[in-house]
Amino acid sequence: MNNKELRIGVVGVGAIGRTHIERINDQLQGGKVVACSDINTEFGKKVAEKYGCEFYENGEEMIASGKIDAVIVTTIDPYHEQYVMAAIKAGIYVFCEKPLAPEAEACKRIVEAEIAGGKQLVQVGFMRRYDQGYRQLKEAIKNRTYGEPLLLHCAHRNPAVDESYDTPMAVENSMIHEIDVIRWLLDEDYDTAEVVFAKNTRRTHANLMDPQVMILTTKSGVRIDVEAFVNTGHCYDIKCEVCCEDAILNLPEPSNIEVCANAVRGHAIHSDWSTRFVDAYNVEIQEWINSTKEGRVDGPTAWDGYVGQVTAKAASKARDNQTVVKIEMEEKPDFYN
Repeated sequence: MNNKELRIGVVGVGAIGRTHIERINDQLQGGKVVACSDINTEFGKKVAEKYGCEFYENGEEMIASGKIDAVIVTTIDPYHEQYVMAAIKAGIYVFCEKPLAPEAEACKRIVEAEIAGGKQLVQVGFMRRYDQGYRQLKEAIKNRTYGEPLLLHCAHRNPAVDESYDTPMAVENSMIHEIDVIRWLLDEDYDTAEVVFAKNTRRTHANLMDPQVMILTTKSGVRIDVEAFVNTGHCYDIKCEVCCEDAILNLPEPSNIEVCANAVRGHAIHSDWSTRFVDAYNVEIQEWINSTKEGRVDGPTAWDGYVGQVTAKAASKARDNQTVVKIEMEEKPDFYN
């Protein structure tokens, strides 16, 4: 497949689905979106016409058609399992946006199906691993350039959310990114989880406690705190500070223009995830195309998706009960080593 263009299908052509189509067809190399499917048939047909690809009313039919080499799943979360399972059954590579599935049990079913099929096919869309700043942190931690990591202080800040965003989503939709990327940075699993509340901001609503702090402890004892403050009113701000034995490492600030306005001189900041991590998304999808053409999965696996959901559910239980919860799961299968 190395010398051929990867034929890609997309299931779910909402905002992120269309963005992936555009980056693959207009910016990246080695692949082309040739088919798409969406539960909203009329809208899906318009998208297919706009991007010059074949439309399928049934996503599973598209996956089994033999006309695509790989599929990207960008539906709403409850449908992820259905289409990932269809890809495993068809024996084609699948990139699934996070989460792999909303429940840990569903993620485990995907893991079991992939193992039964005898080949890794599934990659999960944890794009922070592809951000240049996080990759710099990874290299310094991996090499123990500054000794052992001891503490991490992280923040996930957002300007505002609407009233559909509730208290559980801070862990399961926002801090899930930190759950994955910190585990990847440290290369070890978590032992316990806790979530505590701060005084509520005046900008929140009845169904959202904001801000929140998630506290994780790894198997070796590294202590991590992650602030989720999703109604700051002014910024999209992602922080990661790693306290090592011999140095303090900080996630680099994005390179933005200097602005002089309203009697203040400073650097522009991003207003949301779509611009802050656009380069990471491009690298992520390009590397997925490259590895798929070479017949392997290089990125976050189905097992990583499962571990992320087990950890998130433990954190949610800790939040609801205001206790420290031990994170328990089976040993990682040799299939993913």
